[in-house]
Amino acid sequence: MSAHADLLHELLDRAAAQWPERPAVTSCGHTLSYRELDAASRRLAAWLHACGLRRGDRLVICAPGSTAQPALVYAASRAGVAFSLLHEQVHGIQLDHVLDDCEPALLITDAPHSQSAAQRRGVRTAGTRAVAAVAFTGSPPPRDPPPGPLTVDPVCLIYTSGTTSLPKAVVSTHQQLTFAATAIQSVLEYRPGDVVYSPLPLSFDYGLYQLFLSAQAGAHVVIGRPAEVGPALLGNLVRTGATVLAAVPSVADALARLLRRTSRERPPLRLLTNTGAAMPTETLKALRSALPGLRVQLMFGLTECKRATIMPPDADLERPGSSGRALPGTEVFVVDEEGRRRPAGEVGEIVVRGPNVMAGYWRRPQLTAQRFHRVEGLLPQLHTGDYGWVDEEGYLYFEGRRDDIYKENGFRVSATEVEAAARRIPAVSEAAVLPPQSPCPAVLFTVGELSPAEVLQGLREQIEEFKIPRHCLVVDALPLTGNGKVDRKALAALTQEASRVRAR
Repeated sequence: MSAHADLLHELLDRAAAQWPERPAVTSCGHTLSYRELDAASRRLAAWLHACGLRRGDRLVICAPGSTAQPALVYAASRAGVAFSLLHEQVHGIQLDHVLDDCEPALLITDAPHSQSAAQRRGVRTAGTRAVAAVAFTGSPPPRDPPPGPLTVDPVCLIYTSGTTSLPKAVVSTHQQLTFAATAIQSVLEYRPGDVVYSPLPLSFDYGLYQLFLSAQAGAHVVIGRPAEVGPALLGNLVRTGATVLAAVPSVADALARLLRRTSRERPPLRLLTNTGAAMPTETLKALRSALPGLRVQLMFGLTECKRATIMPPDADLERPGSSGRALPGTEVFVVDEEGRRRPAGEVGEIVVRGPNVMAGYWRRPQLTAQRFHRVEGLLPQLHTGDYGWVDEEGYLYFEGRRDDIYKENGFRVSATEVEAAARRIPAVSEAAVLPPQSPCPAVLFTVGELSPAEVLQGLREQIEEFKIPRHCLVVDALPLTGNGKVDRKALAALTQEASRVRAR
C-alpha cells in the first residue's frame, strides 16, 4: 500500500484501523467513532449497490446535515459513485438544473417538492430516515461492492456559481481529491487530539474537506450549524472543547464580538483557518487579544483546485496581505494576457499548476478548455481568472477578480446567477447586482412594478437564501455606460445615496 491514500475511502479505512474508538464526527448531538463511521459507510455502499447504483453513476444529497452524510460520502467512494452534496436550501429551478445536468441515479432528500422533481425525471429517491436506518443498524458491515473505483474515476461533483446563470459542477477524481487533502494536511498539521469545529455545511468544499483532513490526523470533527454567526457560536466552541476553527470572515467576526462581550467563556482554540474571502485585520487582532494561544493560517483557493496557497502559522503578521505559498508539490504563478509568466512583484492572472487542479467542469468542454490548460508533458494548469502577484519568496498577494464572482459569508455567489433569477420573477424586467464593496454588502437593483420586499420574496422561489442580497433597490431604469453596459459606478453612487437616506 502506498504512503498516502489513493482512493477517498482509504482515508477512512486507515483512520478506522489506527484509531477505531476515537470520535470521528459529531452532528446534531450524535457522535460516531471511526470504527462506527467506517461500518456505516460499508453498509451504505452495499445499499447503494442494491439500489442499482454502479461505478460511474451519480448520487445527489440535498438534506440537512447529519452523521449519515459523511457515511454517504465514503459509501459513494466505495461503490465507485460520484457524489454531489447540495445545500439544503437548493430547490426549484436550481435543483431542476442539477438533476438535468448530472442525471443522478439517486437523490437523497426529505422535501416533497424535490422528490416530485426527481420522480418526474425517473430518478429514484430516498429519505434521510431510510438512509439512517441502513447506516446505523448495528449489523456486521459487508465487504465493499465490486467493482471498486479507479484512482482516475470521478468521486465528487461540486456545483459552484460561475459566469453563467446556472451553477456548474467541478469534477474531482479520487487522486486529485486525496492529493489535495494530503497536501493541505501536511501544512495545517491537524493533530490526533484536535476537535475541529466546522460551522460550514458539507456542501461547501471548505466544510467537506474538514472530514478528510481530520481523518488523516485522527481528529474529531464537530459539524455546527451552517454559517453559524449567532450567540450560540461561543458556547458551542466551549462546550465541544474545540481546538481548531474552520472559519470564514463572518464567523471569525462573530466570535470576536462575542469574546468582547464576556470575560468568562474561552474556548481552547489553538488554530483558526480562513478561506472564502479576505480576513479583516481588526478581526484577527481582536481574536489574538482574547485568545493568546491562538495561531492563524490564512489560505487562498478555488473549488477548481481546492487550495492554492496557505500561510505558515501567524505569517500574516510579517506579510500582511499575503495568502501564503503554494501547496507542496504544486506551483502558483502569474501570467500576462499572452500567457507569459510575469516576474516577481508584477500583477497578472493567477495560475495554479499541480495534481490539485481538478479534472474540469462536468459536461462543459468549452469552459473547461478556457480554464484548464493541458500543456503537453506538464501537469494541468488552472487559469483562475483572479489577479495578483508573487514575491521573490513565492508568497501570493491577491488583487481582485476578473469576473463577477463575489463572496458572501464565505459562499461563492455569481452576480449573473442572481440577476438571471431576478429577471425570472414576473413583473421584473431588468436586474443588476452590485457586488459587496467594503463595508457595504451586495445590493440588487431591479426595474419593475414590485417593491423591494416583493422582489426578495420572489427570489426565494428561484435561488438559495444565502445567495439573495440583503438589500434591493427598485429604480426606473438601470444606468448604462456609453457602450450599453450597466454602469457599476452609477450603481455604487445610487447605493451611497440610499444609505444616506436610510441614515436620516
